[in-house]
Amino acid sequence: MSTSPQANVGTTPVRAGYEIDAARLTEWLRANVPGYAGPLHIEQFKGGQSNPTYKLITPDACYVLRRKPPGPILPGAHAVEREARVQSALGEAGFPVPRLHALCTDESIVGTPFYVMDLVEGRIFWDATFPEVSREQRPEYFRAMSRTLAQLHRLDPRQVGLDDYGRTGGYVQRQLRRLSDQYRTDALAGRDDNMDRLIDWLGEHIPADDRTAIVHGDFRCDNVIFHPHRPQVVAVLDWELSTLGHPFADFAYHALMYHVPPRIVAGLRDADLGALNIPSEKDYLTIYAQTLGIDAIADYNYYLCFSLFRLAAIFHGIRGRVARGTAASAHAQSRADAFPWLAEMGWRQTSLASCG
Repeated sequence: MSTSPQANVGTTPVRAGYEIDAARLTEWLRANVPGYAGPLHIEQFKGGQSNPTYKLITPDACYVLRRKPPGPILPGAHAVEREARVQSALGEAGFPVPRLHALCTDESIVGTPFYVMDLVEGRIFWDATFPEVSREQRPEYFRAMSRTLAQLHRLDPRQVGLDDYGRTGGYVQRQLRRLSDQYRTDALAGRDDNMDRLIDWLGEHIPADDRTAIVHGDFRCDNVIFHPHRPQVVAVLDWELSTLGHPFADFAYHALMYHVPPRIVAGLRDADLGALNIPSEKDYLTIYAQTLGIDAIADYNYYLCFSLFRLAAIFHGIRGRVARGTAASAHAQSRADAFPWLAEMGWRQTSLASCG
């Protein structure tokens, strides 16, 4: 879900309520991060609103600390322990993630569990049109993104030690049931006819294909670090929603960038792809399928509809928090207002042909 790039780029002084005891953290870093040497200066990244993220600056190196937020949280939410586990396993398998140094579950150090990883230098693009890249190079950046997601989906969870990272099979059914139940029980957020029809349609058309892979859950251009000068993905960030799930649903959620405007996510809707020299959705899908070693994604339109439902359900939850006065984000109202548009778009997509 998108905000303005300026709202997420760079660091600020540590915000009130998110302070860290630098002396206590320094002791832990000396004991757990090989080669660590202070003195330590701490800044907070503007992004990382879900799990507060900090830049740890020393004379010889910079690191990233990602922690659970302070205060009461829902069971299972903000699971930095899972983030650390998946990044460690993927790094050992050769997938591009920041090198993880250590996980700390001792809440006496910074107040909540956290982990420390390398700071990866490179480029993050907050605009899906990649305006900073030349027209000639733009297709290569898209190919790199598509191939990286396919590379993730090609990994065997058992071989990388993640076979118990989620449930095998039934991902779409579980997500549909859980999100539908949350939608129907949030009376303050209200019901929507298009959302109701979309839920019914999704339940009636679940594809027979039930493969399982490691899924990122929120793969977007702004969760990817590219090499400073080349169209090469050097690190994938933000593994909070990762699990075992259906790879085609994961790809379709990523491909929503072709269907939504920038105000919803980092989107390409209404962009002139030809003028920008950005691959079409069909060509982008072909790159993914070829890297995965398949001819095409069967039932691709279903997974697009499912992804629109999933995003609409997330926005509906924000709508409920706005109604209850518990929404913390300054952008919560605009996301709540976008819920009916997403529900309508999801229902309309059910009658359209797949580009795959």
